[in-house]
Amino acid sequence: MTFSNPAGAAAAAAPTYVRALLDLLGRRDPIEVLGELLPWLSERIRGVNDSTLRRQEAPGKWSVIEVIQHLADSDLVFSYRLKMMLTEDRPPLQGYDQDRWAGELHYREVPLDLALDQLRSMRAVNLHLLRRLSPSQLERVGLHSERGPESAGFLLQLMGAHDLVHRRQIDRILSTVAGRG
Repeated sequence: MTFSNPAGAAAAAAPTYVRALLDLLGRRDPIEVLGELLPWLSERIRGVNDSTLRRQEAPGKWSVIEVIQHLADSDLVFSYRLKMMLTEDRPPLQGYDQDRWAGELHYREVPLDLALDQLRSMRAVNLHLLRRLSPSQLERVGLHSERGPESAGFLLQLMGAHDLVHRRQIDRILSTVAGRG
């Protein structure tokens, strides 16, 4: 499946998108998957020049730097949602337009070190918290604006799968843009 989650169709496409994510994750431990991202990413981008990291896969598609900044912001959003779920009763979890964030927040112009620092920091904070959650905390529920009620454990599974989707995307982008000047 090609993973796409455009904001305009997010609510209608949510069941198919979520099922595809969960199928990709399979029986893997999402915390383990989340812990793999930074070493994996370091290996993939080692020696790749900045202009290649900023080159779009195709018109209207993201570059590697945009994916990295998206991952960092996804960890920011996940952290906020998780903390709200752990401290509030059935809090609202607002969806957001990832493509608009990428454009309006100028992801392609973000310095690589800054995006990586944000991702490292947010991921470390999130993993620290996730490794300490009890089964009852993972059952806490928030109300996602596009997908409805979701538990913290379910959100964790989606995050693990989300990493896998974007790892595939980064590999695809690098193989597509590597030969272009």
